[in-house]
Amino acid sequence: MAVSLDTTKLSNFIDGKWVDVRKSTAVINPATGEEIVDVPLSDAGSVDDAVAAAKKAQKEWALVPAPQRAEILYQVGTLLKERKERLSQLLTMENGKVLEEARGEVQEGIDMAFYMAGEGRRLFGQTTPAELNNKFAMSQRAPVGVVGIITPWNFPIAIATWKSFPAIVAGNAVIWKPATETPIMAYELAKIFEEAGLPNGVINVVFGSGQMVGNAMVHHDDIRVISFTGSNDIGRNIAADCGRKLKKVSLEMGGKNAVIVMDDADIDLAVEGILWSAFGTSGQRCTACSRVIVHEAVKEKLEEKLLQQMQHLTIGNGLNETIKVGPIINKVGLEKIKDYIEIGKKEGATLLEGGYELSGTDYMGGNFFIPTLFTDVEPTMRIAQEEIFGPVVSLIPVQSFEEAIEVNNGVSYGLSSSIFTRDVNRVFQAQRDLDTGIVYVNAGTTGAEIHLPFGGTKGTGNGHRDSGVQALDVFTEWKAIYVDYSGKLQRAQIDVE
Repeated sequence: MAVSLDTTKLSNFIDGKWVDVRKSTAVINPATGEEIVDVPLSDAGSVDDAVAAAKKAQKEWALVPAPQRAEILYQVGTLLKERKERLSQLLTMENGKVLEEARGEVQEGIDMAFYMAGEGRRLFGQTTPAELNNKFAMSQRAPVGVVGIITPWNFPIAIATWKSFPAIVAGNAVIWKPATETPIMAYELAKIFEEAGLPNGVINVVFGSGQMVGNAMVHHDDIRVISFTGSNDIGRNIAADCGRKLKKVSLEMGGKNAVIVMDDADIDLAVEGILWSAFGTSGQRCTACSRVIVHEAVKEKLEEKLLQQMQHLTIGNGLNETIKVGPIINKVGLEKIKDYIEIGKKEGATLLEGGYELSGTDYMGGNFFIPTLFTDVEPTMRIAQEEIFGPVVSLIPVQSFEEAIEVNNGVSYGLSSSIFTRDVNRVFQAQRDLDTGIVYVNAGTTGAEIHLPFGGTKGTGNGHRDSGVQALDVFTEWKAIYVDYSGKLQRAQIDVE
């Protein structure tokens, strides 16, 4: 049974109230071209209102014991679990990803709620021996204050939970700017926060463009952290602007991820991993496999099996349970993919399969692109270096394990990598030498778990991580505390004999 929204126009959520905005734009279902709901296009004034509410709320929220803050997240997780199917269907409607992937994404939010709630009874600091008699030394985490999170359209609820849940349990208040393409998950999650009893002003949702709302957040003096997931170009600008204000910033900016298939690999398993990593979410993941680095001894066999399996990929509206590949998010994304197909041809790569937009009655109104395979791709070609963000894979032949590692590392990104091999020595060398924040062995490049850090090296980010306990480092400051119970003035280092 199809689900529906309880409104035709979304509103901002500021200080526990739903606030209407005059200007709006339509949210389009990428599989059908139909308008789903109107989303506000807020201005900087809405950001000011949200920050004022957050700043006031945060002072009281920080005084709530962390285990009590965690109880709210446990309730959020419970509500997410109860509404998983409804949320999954709404997610597919606004984003296009197939239902099984949407369910997996909502499950990430559920898992993150319970995981970060557990941190409410930890948030560990350290105790350490003091260097002077009758003195105690320790460190503890302190909230930063008001934090801003800017999230993308491709994982509209999972990434938001990676960022907002650790921020909230650590005692911060949050301003959240979701992507205008996929605002429904933000609307639904704000309602869940409200129902779970989160105090007014601790979470605030401001809908609007990056140019208007995102820019206002980055430049607002009272927002002390910006956590951003999106493009490299925008991330670099955010980093520069935040740097001038000495503002903490966490960036996750995509990848050019590769699956390495060695000559001793289980080829059938590798094909499964490549298909899922490359064409799941229509390749619109920052961890998607867009390069396959294959040993020349098994290149032809891998190509043959990949081509066979690609024929079985069903393409269409993700609400249909039989569909495996959904639409591209919008026309801009579709045109970008088409441009890269022409670039690949001009560079001399061989187009084995696909390379075109799907049209006709079955795809009317949607943005569908057929899964595409290039072969005999040189590592320096643009299609092997630049993020395409679509269902396009480049096969790059190599002659050795050492060359495979070199090709993998020879891009400006460093998010995720994968190797298929039965050689345990190569496994451990690959773990050491692959220059990415995530490494998979005998699996594809996707499927991160919430209790481990998510992020990468080089152009993928700036060293911070989403997810895992490491996410707490983004939203807390370390405070060193010394308690001297000697009854006299003791001077560190000076009075040490």
